[in-house]
Amino acid sequence: MKKNIKWLLLVSLTMIACNNDDSDNTPAEVPVTPGSAVFTKYVSLGDSFAAGYSDNALFKRGQEGAYVNILAQQFVAAGGGTFTTPLMNDNIGGLLLGGNVIAGTRLYFNGSAPVNVTGKPTTEVTSHLTGTFNNLGVPGAKSFHLVAAGYGNVAGVASGAANPYFARFASSSSTTVLADAVAQNPTFFSLFIGGNDVLSYAISGGVGKDQTGNFNPQTYGGNDITDPTVFKNVYTSLVTALTAKGAKGVVANLPYITSLPYFITVPYNPAPLTATLAGQLNAGYATYNGGLQQMVTNKLLSADEAARRKITFAAGNNAVVVVDSYLTDLSAYGLPSYRQATKEDLIVLSARTFIGTTVGGDATKVNGLSVPLADSWVLTKDEVAEVKKATDAYNVAIKAIADEKGLAFVDTRTVLTQLSSGGIKFGNFSLTSSYVTGGAFSLDGIHPSARGYGLIANIFVDAINVKFGATLRHVDLSTYPIQYPATLQ
Repeated sequence: MKKNIKWLLLVSLTMIACNNDDSDNTPAEVPVTPGSAVFTKYVSLGDSFAAGYSDNALFKRGQEGAYVNILAQQFVAAGGGTFTTPLMNDNIGGLLLGGNVIAGTRLYFNGSAPVNVTGKPTTEVTSHLTGTFNNLGVPGAKSFHLVAAGYGNVAGVASGAANPYFARFASSSSTTVLADAVAQNPTFFSLFIGGNDVLSYAISGGVGKDQTGNFNPQTYGGNDITDPTVFKNVYTSLVTALTAKGAKGVVANLPYITSLPYFITVPYNPAPLTATLAGQLNAGYATYNGGLQQMVTNKLLSADEAARRKITFAAGNNAVVVVDSYLTDLSAYGLPSYRQATKEDLIVLSARTFIGTTVGGDATKVNGLSVPLADSWVLTKDEVAEVKKATDAYNVAIKAIADEKGLAFVDTRTVLTQLSSGGIKFGNFSLTSSYVTGGAFSLDGIHPSARGYGLIANIFVDAINVKFGATLRHVDLSTYPIQYPATLQ
């Protein structure tokens, strides 16, 4: 009897095994291959995104999680070689120049707000790194900076003529970022540049110039928008040089930076008022509103603009008052260029702790209400339009050269639109552009989080696979944090 039971058990186990084999429809894992790409010598060019800048600083852990480092790791299985990065000295972030702090420490979330980690930076700009570096991402770089001789000259850092991050690892004081890339004879490259050509203008609230039509970057201010023709010419020269010896590569277009958390977190109407406070403010602006009507009567101002400029408060949430340089200049008649913000205006992130504060402790002088916000706190609708116009022109140039040279093309503009309009789902998680909680962006509201950089790496992988027939793999985004703790080893 026992023998029969053992026999039946053996038969049943055999049948189960056979059934499991027959019903296993799991597809065989596709081996990783490079397709027609060659990843033996990979070089990346770009700005703070390529460098791994995050939480308002550059630090070792952030650099290690930069999208280009993630890409290099994925390339290894497809024949990729060593990928070197000019690492910072610590995970505190920040920079020293001659022992003086010129860039502050990184941010972390203390449970209620982003604050700087304690400690003093230990990375000294004048302590030059030796060797060749594959990651040539330079925080703060604009397109034309990549071809600017002396951009890595330590002697020019104090005056702003050179970049402190590039000065740490440039091969010489007179070299260019492009020259250091080409000298390595790359077989594959990535290029994601152009965000800073409009970002500095936007962050400053439009305190700068739209330099469209000005073909001389040497006359540009730090916050100016780069002329699209200059961008096109520079971008073409970059790609032409990088592909001259047959290297393949991947390039990315530019998102509308006005969709970043830095510009969409603070609402245009953040001021809750009682009926009494609203009435007091209305009384304070009565002379201004009356002056507008007088300008209409004198035919110095259209009725439509006067209506847009009229300042009125009511009980409940109210729009802040802003200075708008695009309004008709009536200063000769004693009327400043004030109006209340609308949904089309973007209040910068740094204003969240400024709006509602008082001037010198005077309760009657409230920033954003009785005291209008200066231009630096607001990107007005006209300035938003300038940023978008330039971005569109840059993207046309990027796509054209990508098609001409047969490069993989990454559409980051569409991805940021998805993040800011519902988010991107993966597994049981999702990523959005919500400040602090969305997971895609770091605490500075501009640069990606570790998980955000993983997402960028994955969309670069997709573009490379499609263009060159490679079978590179995605990284698991759930393994990347959305915030770094106060202490990092």
